[in-house]
Amino acid sequence: MKSSRNSDGEVAMNRLEGKVALITGGARGQGEAESRLFAREGAHVFLCDVLEEEGRSLAAEICEKGGKASFKTLNVADAAQWNKTVQEIEAEVSRLDILINNAGINVRNTITNTSQEEWDKILDVNLTGPFLGIRACAPLIKRSGGGSIVNIGSTAGIMGHPIAGYSSSKWGLRGLTKSAAMEFASANIRVNAMHPGVVATPMMDPSSSVFQELKNMTPLGRAAQPPELAAVALFLASDEASFITGIDLPVDGGFSELAAYGEVWRRINA
Repeated sequence: MKSSRNSDGEVAMNRLEGKVALITGGARGQGEAESRLFAREGAHVFLCDVLEEEGRSLAAEICEKGGKASFKTLNVADAAQWNKTVQEIEAEVSRLDILINNAGINVRNTITNTSQEEWDKILDVNLTGPFLGIRACAPLIKRSGGGSIVNIGSTAGIMGHPIAGYSSSKWGLRGLTKSAAMEFASANIRVNAMHPGVVATPMMDPSSSVFQELKNMTPLGRAAQPPELAAVALFLASDEASFITGIDLPVDGGFSELAAYGEVWRRINA
């Protein structure tokens, strides 16, 4: 595997050389980090988002640094936009190898304070969006010889969580992941889910008590940075994970597995 450097001197191992990746929510936060890293590793990245100004600017910056990136306006809850986006990608580059279902939203209300409109919006983006994406992209990935789909979940989907709308969407995403992994295995399409814990992105206010408490309860003692999560998504998307499908991979600093007893241990030893 040959390494290379971009115009900023960043080293890449070209793990995605020749591949085409579609990343939803790719304009900022974790999606931005994935877009930058995937392009640096040799992929032609189609970063898709409703944030047009940020998305176009990021795609231009990636290209200026020697990478390949294109921006597509995409509301992941709109089936027609998905179909149009995939048709355009096939017309432009003739293939698709990777789908990263990264786009997501949250409304932090209790059940009794969540309107049906809010509930529907969360499910539309966080669960229906990945379903529509897999449905639209899988045929092209199959025609391209197979590839990888990575669904970005959350620890809210692997353990109890107080925000019902968000948690339900992420638990549902796990089921979708496993169903898709079974359906598309024969087409050489791997489907996996990774589940971040607390992450320093625009979705979280770092000054909020929620952010601080989550960070304090994380055994590694800090929030993740988006590039750390992008590295895991890269692994699952790459041929290095060629025998992995249908899994749930927590990327949470030990939160889901260790936080409860870890907090007891911390208090005992305080």
